[in-house]
Order: sequence, then structure tokens, then C-alpha cells
Amino acid sequence: MLINFFLTLRRYKVPVTIRELMDLLAALDRNVVYSNVDDFYLLARTCMVKDEKNYDKFDRAFSAYFKGLEDLQGLLESLIPDEWLRREFERSLTPEELAKIESLGGLEKLIEAFRKAQEEEAKKAEEGEEGKDGEKGNAERQGRDGPGQGRGKKRKAKKVWDQRQYKNLDDSVELGTRNIKMALRRLRKFARTGADEELDMDNTIRSTAHNGGMLDIQMRPERRNTVKVLAFFDIGGSMDAHVKICEELFSATRTEFKHLESYYFHNFIYESVWKDNRRRMNERIPTWEILNKYAHDYKVVFVGDATMAPYEITHAGGSVEHWNEEPGALWLSRFTEIYDKLVWINPTPQETWEYSTSVAMTQDLVDGDMYPLTIRGLEEGMNTLSK
Repeated sequence: MLINFFLTLRRYKVPVTIRELMDLLAALDRNVVYSNVDDFYLLARTCMVKDEKNYDKFDRAFSAYFKGLEDLQGLLESLIPDEWLRREFERSLTPEELAKIESLGGLEKLIEAFRKAQEEEAKKAEEGEEGKDGEKGNAERQGRDGPGQGRGKKRKAKKVWDQRQYKNLDDSVELGTRNIKMALRRLRKFARTGADEELDMDNTIRSTAHNGGMLDIQMRPERRNTVKVLAFFDIGGSMDAHVKICEELFSATRTEFKHLESYYFHNFIYESVWKDNRRRMNERIPTWEILNKYAHDYKVVFVGDATMAPYEITHAGGSVEHWNEEPGALWLSRFTEIYDKLVWINPTPQETWEYSTSVAMTQDLVDGDMYPLTIRGLEEGMNTLSK
């Protein structure tokens, strides 16, 4: 019954499988929802969508498939064969009720009379809102005559799925700190380190059993994410347009990675970086110091738009702020030689990269591991770092 709806979801790139379809059919078979299309929408979304980033795709697919649907009657007519409905209806009636229906001319006659009554009621409603005084006059008559008199057609409310409250949860758009954290969590490697401060339930049960039933509590170190990250953020100039999303990314990395070291640079990586932008001219840290201090097992993340004059990458003296003795391309290659896991996160739209020579050059220098600053891009970048 829901095959076409299932295929529509697949056409709108909602990753549904037969398993989700069977769950929805089972829920309908148990009458989890009844006579309310909004309830059906929520049930269908619950059964068919396993990741909130696909809510918007689901809403668009639902709206396209059930376009014009106002109530559950329309839903049933669009999904369920008449013969099946008739059989189910007859099963719910007593022999006396079935006999009464037959005496009235059969179920078809009853359904036909019911539909004719519906059509007449709808026609009356349409006529009720018409009049020589127009909509205003009709509203005035309603006020004089009281509820139910001169009643016009009800204003159609905006359907829940057309409101698309989750449109910002699509994985191809830039999102807030919470969603960034979810993407960063793909880069995790847990180990139990530190003091014994967490109850070890399995060993407690095992030890208690071996101890003749006397409680023997066992503790263990808490599991912690042992991934170590070096993050470098481009600041100033063309990056000013991306301050908000970069702040959100910076905030998310600070909470997700306990072993995190972050630094700033401008346009491209050269012989020094800094920790505090207010003191960047006086308190610079030599890049060689970082390369020697942090071992090769660190994961390196550069965040920048890579948008600049190509000579800023390829030439000594290319920096717009100071004289660099060695080209930026050489410094970035030193990073790729020491650290096996390195990615570049770019906040500019990926479809614009091909029009920038400097972006293409940077992409080549990081062996193609440049990803957009979107949820999907972060997930792909974290997957690369975790391999």
C-alpha cells in the first residue's frame, strides 16, 4: 500500500530501506494512529527517518506525494484499495448490522449516499461564503448571525510537513555548534586512562559471584577520547565573512577533543603562528617549534578559505604581512611529510572552488583532502582523519 510513498522517499534521497517500510506498516496495522493525518506524518517520519539531518528531505517528499491531502480520508483513498477497505469494514460489523446495510441496498449504495451528502455539504459551504457584499459582508453576517450561520469554507492551515521546521538540519548546509559536535564525534578513539572512577558492572557481577555472593565492587578508569588534534585557523581578511561559523567550529573542537592544540595564521602557513590575536605581532610561535614538539600521531586540521594571490603560496616574500624567507607551499609540505592525517576545511561553497587558482593549489598540496565547512564535509573530513 505504501510502495509508491516509499519510492518517493528514495527519489528525494531519504535513505530508507524495506525494514523501515515494514515498521510503518506494522504500526498502522496496530492502529498506532487513527483518523489524523498529522499523527500519520509524525509516525511515518519516526519510522522512516533515522537521522534528523534527513527531516527536510522527508518533509519535501511527504509534501510532494500527499499534495492536496486535507484529512485521513484522502490518505486512505490514496493508499488503500477499495476492496481492502470494504472487507475490513464488513469484518467490523455484526450480522445484524450487515443485514441492516443489505436492507438499505448494500454497502455500495450506503457509500454512494454518504459521498453525495458530503458533496452537498461542501457545496453549501462554498455558497455560504459567496454574496454580493463579498468576503467582508459575509464576515459581518457571521458576526450578526452567530456561529454556524453564513458559514464559509474553513481557512486551510499550513500543513506540518510544509512548514519544514527542520530545513536547517540538512547535511549539506552550515549549522550550529551542536551539529558540528555530532560531526566531529566521528573522530574518536577511546581508551581507559586515569584514576579508577567508574563502576565496572560486568567485573563487579563476576567478582561478586566468585566471592560467594558477597558484594565486591570493581572500579575502572573512565573511557576518554585519546585522539590528539592540531588545529590551525585562518584569521582576518577574507575570513571575516566566515567568523560566525568558524567560532562555532572552534567552540565545538574545544569541547570534543581533550587533547587539542589550536593556533592562528593569516592566509597561509609560514614560519610562525600565534595563540592570541591581540598579541600576534609580539608573541609568535615558530612553526618549526610546533613541528618538533607534537608527534606524528597528531591529527592536523587547517581551517581557511585558501583564497589569495597564488604567489602568496608559491614565493618567498609572498606574505601580505611580512617577509617570509620560504614559500608557504614548502611549510605546508613539511606538515604533510610529518603528519599522516591532515585535512583542510574550507568555509567557502565547494562549487566555487574550481574558480580559484589558490584553492586548487592548496587542494593539491594536501593531496585532495579539502572538505567544505558543512556537516557532510566535516563528517567526510573526520572519516579521513580516523582511517
